[in-house]
Amino acid sequence: MATTTAGDHAAYDSHDATLARATRRVARRLTPFLALLYLVNYLDRTNIGFAGPNGMNDELGLTAKAFGFAAGVFFIGYLLLEVPSNMALHRFGARRWIARILVTWGIVAAAMAFVPNAGWLVALRFLLGVAEAGFFPGIILYLTFWFPQRDRARMTALFMAAIPLSSAIGAPLSSLLIDYGHGLFGMSGWRTMFLFEGIPAILLGVVTWFFLTDRPQDAAWLPDDERDALVRALDEDDAEKARYHVSIRQSLTRPRVWALAFVYFGIVYGLYALGFFLPTIIKGFEKQFGTSYTLLERGLINAIPYAVGAVAMLLWARHGDRTGERTWHVALPAIIGGAAIPVALYLGSPVTAMVAVTVCAVGVMCALPTFWALPTAFLTGAAAASGIALVNSVGNTAGFAAPYITGWLADLTGSQKTGLWVVGAAMVAAGVLAVALRSPSRVGDAAP
Repeated sequence: MATTTAGDHAAYDSHDATLARATRRVARRLTPFLALLYLVNYLDRTNIGFAGPNGMNDELGLTAKAFGFAAGVFFIGYLLLEVPSNMALHRFGARRWIARILVTWGIVAAAMAFVPNAGWLVALRFLLGVAEAGFFPGIILYLTFWFPQRDRARMTALFMAAIPLSSAIGAPLSSLLIDYGHGLFGMSGWRTMFLFEGIPAILLGVVTWFFLTDRPQDAAWLPDDERDALVRALDEDDAEKARYHVSIRQSLTRPRVWALAFVYFGIVYGLYALGFFLPTIIKGFEKQFGTSYTLLERGLINAIPYAVGAVAMLLWARHGDRTGERTWHVALPAIIGGAAIPVALYLGSPVTAMVAVTVCAVGVMCALPTFWALPTAFLTGAAAASGIALVNSVGNTAGFAAPYITGWLADLTGSQKTGLWVVGAAMVAAGVLAVALRSPSRVGDAAP
């Protein structure tokens, strides 16, 4: 009996070591590339935030409310096709579908350089949402094909680090393109920015077609023992989830899925309110505090909260995977970030205001990756495709609500302060709701 037990332990340790090697190999191959795709994706959907206060609003005659509508209408098209797009990815394979998404959104993003008026801007922002629909939930679903549940928050964080990095890199990049691209091809700087930032998605779509592998079973670049260990671990995860018997219909109607969608709504509300209006808020420092910044300096200041958020995101997700705790790793940063943001414009200097903004950005970034460990803990197969897409699409209605409401309140009150109070309330409410959904709080304890 003792010999058998020792042999079992040795076999388990060998499997665990092989699985760890496989996970590291997959992470090295896939996560940098997926993060690059998401960096370009997030930049293309939010670079309107840099275009607005740097020439576009004046040239097209946009009020703050109209700008907020143009920024947010993206998410209407995104919402309409999110679930069908993710189901198509599940059916046709990630490689083909993600490549298609990249090429179509790149074409629309680049075409925004040529909008003649506000109507065309709104139309192309809507089409950009249609083109991008399914990309983010498709990647979240794709990660479940490759990483066991115990590693998922950390790997999701490596992928989602593209959000703060996109803003940290994209802010000065967009500023430089607007500044130095002005007059190039006879276009305004903001038009040059749209053109040059849309082209990479088209090129990466071609690369994606040849680079991605749909499933571990198809990965010729994995050694046989590592491929077998990974497939076995993923099958065990699926077998554990199968006991919940969540069908496609249930994934679209179950109260828990909808509750998670509203948690995500509150977190995303903070993400896009900052993404679309932080450049405007920073430009407002000149009037509020009597300061003066160049366009590049404003871009660099905009990058600070996201650079800090990128580091915090990775450390917090690693801690969540190590402890296995999920709920408080979502709720705590959402509540702290939500409490910090409304005070930003009541502080007495640009430095202290940016500290408050940075705390909010850190809260958003830390909550995001661990959040996705919650729905993927009990959804699998086609139910995961539909459920993840539903959570993402409902949550991303905040991408429309946040810029529109923030802009409307700015026009109504003449200040950004009221809008930021709404941002804070949405994030705190998301944290409170996450706590109300405490079970499951640990990996393996998931209940639908």
